[in-house]
Amino acid sequence: MSEHTQGNSTGLPTNAYTELKPGEEYHPIMPPNKTFPEVSFYSVFWGLIMAVLFSGAAAYLGLKIGQVFEAAIPIAIIAVGLSAATKRKNALGENVIIQSIGSTSGVIVAGAIFTIPALFILNLHAEFYKIFLASLFGGALGILFLIPFRKYFVKDMHGKFPFPEATATTEVLVAGEKGGKQAAVLVLSGLVGGLYDFVIASFGWWSEVFTSRVLPLGQTLADKSKIVFKINIGAAVMGLGYIIGLKYAAIICAGSFVSWYVLIPIVSFIGGGLTAPLGANVTLLIKDMSAENIFSNYVRHIGIGGIAMAGIIGIIRSSGIIKSAVGLAAKEIFGGKNIEGETERTQRDLPMSFIVLGILITSILILLFFNFVVVDSFFQAVIGILIVIIVSFLFTTVAATAIAIVGTNPVSGMTLMTLILSSIILVSIGLSGNDGMIAALIIGGVVCTALSMAGAFITDLKVGYWLGSTPKKQEGWKFLGTLVSAATVGYVILILNETYGFTGEGALVAPQANAMAAVIQPLMANQPAPWMLYVAGALMALVLTMIKVPALAFALGMYIPLELNTPLLVGGLIAHFVSTRSKSEATNTARRERGTLIASGFIAGGALMGVVSALLRYNDLNWVNSVWQESHSAELIGLAMFLLLCLYMIWDSLRGKAEE
Repeated sequence: MSEHTQGNSTGLPTNAYTELKPGEEYHPIMPPNKTFPEVSFYSVFWGLIMAVLFSGAAAYLGLKIGQVFEAAIPIAIIAVGLSAATKRKNALGENVIIQSIGSTSGVIVAGAIFTIPALFILNLHAEFYKIFLASLFGGALGILFLIPFRKYFVKDMHGKFPFPEATATTEVLVAGEKGGKQAAVLVLSGLVGGLYDFVIASFGWWSEVFTSRVLPLGQTLADKSKIVFKINIGAAVMGLGYIIGLKYAAIICAGSFVSWYVLIPIVSFIGGGLTAPLGANVTLLIKDMSAENIFSNYVRHIGIGGIAMAGIIGIIRSSGIIKSAVGLAAKEIFGGKNIEGETERTQRDLPMSFIVLGILITSILILLFFNFVVVDSFFQAVIGILIVIIVSFLFTTVAATAIAIVGTNPVSGMTLMTLILSSIILVSIGLSGNDGMIAALIIGGVVCTALSMAGAFITDLKVGYWLGSTPKKQEGWKFLGTLVSAATVGYVILILNETYGFTGEGALVAPQANAMAAVIQPLMANQPAPWMLYVAGALMALVLTMIKVPALAFALGMYIPLELNTPLLVGGLIAHFVSTRSKSEATNTARRERGTLIASGFIAGGALMGVVSALLRYNDLNWVNSVWQESHSAELIGLAMFLLLCLYMIWDSLRGKAEE
């Protein structure tokens, strides 16, 4: 029996998702000692087509409803379909390149739409070249800053992070290449999860979120004590929870429960008697706030502080990696040492000399961009580039770790922190008013795109690691995908602004950009930020680190809305249940791996049908009755459907057999 054990239902080596024992090695599907088709006209052409198509779709959906779908999985599905339709042999390496180039679309979109529309909301001017250059430079920085950390995240931490998005993408690509039973399981679960999520998004037969307000007692608790339970009942989110596993899902939910069941009730109890609004830029009295208002005005800021401190702790902990990367760069540049020939194909990155030179050139271009386009003086441009470089570098590991753990990048929170810091610094050096807001938002846009890229690119590199791609090829061609996606996003934002607008009746929702606009206006008028809440979150992260609780996972739970965290716990509990029922370890492993395929199908189906729903909405085809979908009856039906979905997942996972 070969390394690709025939009994393994996923088609990947049996140790793909588990920690390696001392002396044990991971051997990918495409062995390092052989070369495979990867970069070709076919793979680059289709990668760029995917980048253009998905940039447009993701920008519209993100601005319309505030959710940027993960493009990597639908693109992987299309790549598999294309290689099957054209009967290409050994297409696995090419499909990885198609997915890697194409998935820059969702990354660049997230970076742009969280900040740039705020310029239009504030009646400030944003030309195409400003949007394009902010997205391009941010994307390039994100790639360059991440590459030195690739080996640490994808190889050294093998089996220690769940990488839910990368797992789902890998399962799609492997099933497409190998076919057989695993492909059938993936396709069936993809249909179930996709149709389930499609019915919610396009027909609204039941609610997407169940809340405890459905019950009279729940409504009373929500009104009087601000205690609310919420759960998103989508198939894709629950599938993410399964892959994340019980350990991390429980830590994330613990953070969420501290926010919603400790801090929100405390704020409500203590602040209920106040007769004036409390805190920076808050207009409502606490007694008039819902639990959701208290979360967004106060508690979420504690989560942001926790994420920021977790980033600093991460940088300190990974100082050894940074030091070795800098040492390697110095050897290559000054010692003329070429290590590529000594490194096996699956571990070759772009040379460190290229990385250092790339960061230097990108930094100079950003400096010139800021100096001639964004700010009033060279000194202000220097301050701007320092903010971009320091914050982007500091939070690169946070973005990568967040994606590795939970599959969600807290980029909006980190960008909010960047906006606050840059606004305060810019005001202190004499740049305020409209010019200050433009400068802060474009600085925020560059940082946001860099962090979005860093988080998502680690997914592509992990997929490549599991399958045996050449990292150097993924890294090099990612720049081209970034260029094309940045140009597409720039045009799409301008077209959407002309068609719908971002203010007034019928305007695009753009929730993140509206939040950024609301934060930046008072800051540019020298009003205070909620520093004490950020400090509280930072101190909480330190305490968590002292008691050996992963601070980033906990802080993510505090920051991400409750309804997106609770289904992760359900998925994690199902994963624990199906993998511990049997006395046979081989049977438990087979069941867990079959469940991973089903969860990947749920995520893939949900992501693909999300694109279909977006396209239908774009063409004004939407059959949702919002009054019905928001009713208690629709919530109860939704809960019943979610329970059926969970039972289906448990039943199908338990069908896994060790001899398959």
